[in-house]
Amino acid sequence: MAQTPVQHYMYHLVEKIERGEFDPSLVKTYRPPLENGPDLYKTFRDRKDGCIKVVLKP
Repeated sequence: MAQTPVQHYMYHLVEKIERGEFDPSLVKTYRPPLENGPDLYKTFRDRKDGCIKVVLKP
């Protein structure tokens, strides 16, 4: 949610997740190790390969 007006949408999103209306895991398109972060930030920024959310593993 880094590129959205988070405060405006957060309450409604959390409600949908709690009610089971939305599965947030669907937006995670990458789960790389931490050292891949700099390269994947560029992929995310440029929306390459359908990248919409990156979750880095420490």
